[in-house]
Amino acid sequence: MAGQTAVVVIGGGYAGVMAANRLTRRDDVTVTLINPRPTFVERIRLHQLAGGSDDAVVDYRDVLGDRVELVVDTVTRIDANERGVALATGGTLAYDYLVYAVGSGSADPRVPGAAEFAYPIGSLEEAKRLRDALDGTPAVTVVGGGLTGIETAAELAEQGRPVTLLCGGVLAPSLHASGRRSVAERLAKLGVTVLDGPGSTVTAVTRDAVHLGDGRELPGEVTVWTAGFGVPDLATRSGLDTDALGRLRTDETLTSMDDPRIVATGDAAAPSDRPFRMSCQAAVQLGPQAAETVLSRIAGEEPAPVHIGFAAQCVSLGRRAGVFQLTQRDDTAKRHHLRGRTGAMIKEFICKGIVWQLAREARKPGAHIFRAKDPHRRTSRTESQPA
Repeated sequence: MAGQTAVVVIGGGYAGVMAANRLTRRDDVTVTLINPRPTFVERIRLHQLAGGSDDAVVDYRDVLGDRVELVVDTVTRIDANERGVALATGGTLAYDYLVYAVGSGSADPRVPGAAEFAYPIGSLEEAKRLRDALDGTPAVTVVGGGLTGIETAAELAEQGRPVTLLCGGVLAPSLHASGRRSVAERLAKLGVTVLDGPGSTVTAVTRDAVHLGDGRELPGEVTVWTAGFGVPDLATRSGLDTDALGRLRTDETLTSMDDPRIVATGDAAAPSDRPFRMSCQAAVQLGPQAAETVLSRIAGEEPAPVHIGFAAQCVSLGRRAGVFQLTQRDDTAKRHHLRGRTGAMIKEFICKGIVWQLAREARKPGAHIFRAKDPHRRTSRTESQPA
């Protein structure tokens, strides 16, 4: 359409949906969101999907603005010179500006046997596969002592399954010591066997066992792998400048180091080589800011630098308990936290509230307000964690 600026958003997760909705603030901008699935995935509920307490999906009609066109497809390559993206089903979509919001998923495990015999939980399809594998399985081994591993272990143990959690180091390292104690106490009540310390590092996975660094061999019918997250290699394959993990390198306005018409957001962005923690808490702030960078360039204005403020880390411990860990703006844990039923209620409120935020931005672009950032303190932790 004459006089229209075409913006393509790759990825329909938390950051991508926020960006797409914010872009509709201008009537002369057309927005196309490309996503491989026809429904929005609540990443922070995938452990619930595996355990059977939630389907972890939301209809895009509930979270996308009416002016956002959804294309269910996969981008196989970005051609920055021609300003177009190639689609898996064939053909190319042209753009004036591109928002790179491909998100993150399970990292490629480098432990022998893990790729063949362990079950990751970083995507909708992986969580469904794990749920099917758990049918009739009495015992589960969960690898990874971060918040994702803790939530998965607690969810499955609450159902009466014997669960062993292998931390490979400290349990819940991102929490304050007091928060870690609360997590450990709840896991103990659920009957979870927690193995931590250097000897709990997994060195190999077989079909029916897990081998540890201290020589122990633990039997296990199902091994769940939550140790680390990675990003798609689309930017790397497209010849764009990325960091060691594959995140698109940007300046402080989230603009690609290669092309001012490409803006990155969410888990797959690396502003100034100091990426924020992979989380929906960061994504719902980064998404609209990426859109504002695009809108500023369309208006001929200088984009503002990114600013992110963290408030808390929260972890569900089954359906009846949780820990809500207060943090500094740079994501450093404070001493204070809420636990038990209160923690569970806050976590559920946040999960529902994030979907509400997406829907509100769809109805009223520009409604989401950013938290202030301390410019001297930023986090570079990359484990995907609950909000």
